[in-house]
Amino acid sequence: MRTCQLTSAILIVTCALLLPSGCEEQAAAPRQLSPDWFLQFEQPTQPMAGARTVRTAPSRTVPRISFEKVVHDFGAVSPETSSFCEFPFKNTGTGTLRIGEIEKVCGCTPFSLAKTEYAPGETGTLRVKYISDTQFGATTKQLLVRSNDATNPEVTLAIRATVAAKVDYEPKTLNLALRQDNAGCPALTLASIDNQPFAITHFTSTGNSITADFNPAVEATSFVLQPKVNMELLERTLNGAIEIGLSHPECKKVTVSVNTLPRFRVSPRSVIVRGVRADQPVVRKVRIQNNYGEPFELESASSQNGTVRILSNAIVGGGYELELEITPPADRTRVFSDAFFVKVKGDRQLEIPCSVFYSGAPAAAAGSTDQSKECHTCGPRIIDPTTGEVTIHRDSGSGS
Repeated sequence: MRTCQLTSAILIVTCALLLPSGCEEQAAAPRQLSPDWFLQFEQPTQPMAGARTVRTAPSRTVPRISFEKVVHDFGAVSPETSSFCEFPFKNTGTGTLRIGEIEKVCGCTPFSLAKTEYAPGETGTLRVKYISDTQFGATTKQLLVRSNDATNPEVTLAIRATVAAKVDYEPKTLNLALRQDNAGCPALTLASIDNQPFAITHFTSTGNSITADFNPAVEATSFVLQPKVNMELLERTLNGAIEIGLSHPECKKVTVSVNTLPRFRVSPRSVIVRGVRADQPVVRKVRIQNNYGEPFELESASSQNGTVRILSNAIVGGGYELELEITPPADRTRVFSDAFFVKVKGDRQLEIPCSVFYSGAPAAAAGSTDQSKECHTCGPRIIDPTTGEVTIHRDSGSGS
């Protein structure tokens, strides 16, 4: 009985020792995998966050703007006339074409466009109004068309023309003189270049100083006008223009420039002083001459702001040379302007603008000196700096 119990105990211990070894052998046995497990390596994996993914995608749509022409030449046109031209285009790409800003580079060129978006293969037209210049000769005006075409985002369209009068006229400029009969104004001739009859619809001039007789009911291919000059009005305006209205279908008007030689010439026309300090007087010389060689006298002089006075005057070359003293005031920061007036006896008043540019910071404002108070006005006449009397010069060679 005891022998059987011992045998049983030995068998139990042996089984206990062998049991872990059997488990280890079972764990080490090869694992049987399903064939479907390998399919995961044939599927695209998800990219990691932030990683750049390269994948094959279908080609993206792109718009393309293609103009049939980028230059339109009108050839010969009349001045100040309107003409229209068109710039057809097509979206030759695969995406929607979007037209953005259209910029006018040169002159007045109004335009119109039906819409701003065009599907692939769709066409459109940019219509432009061309307004010709007043000056004769070749001209070019441009438009910049911007779109979402990545390869050609900005297209330049050019409009060319040669401005030429369909009605020619001579002279183009009237050079007049105040001391000649009718200011020496010549006749004006007008002729149709294309033999198109026309009528004169109006005749106007600057200051109404020049007029002419005409019959608006008469049509012809050429006209000769005899201008009449109002000498008093002309002397007030001197320079300007004559506008002659026409009924010609391609030339509605012509413009004639008017230049008149004034009686007096001031040199320099204006006095400019730079780099001075406040209350620091500066001296400049000015000459006044008669363009027609006529004798004249200076009657009076005045300063608008009281900063200019005459130090001396003398007869030079049949005219007068004035020595002006300009005293810039202390209550200005950068620039000061004044006007000096000289009255010609029995004639007009001449104006001489004066501008003073300061250097550095202005001087501190101080009380006005007696001299500056006296310079508040230069007096009703030109004063001799030595005697204080009115200085009247007469050219002994020309008489008075």
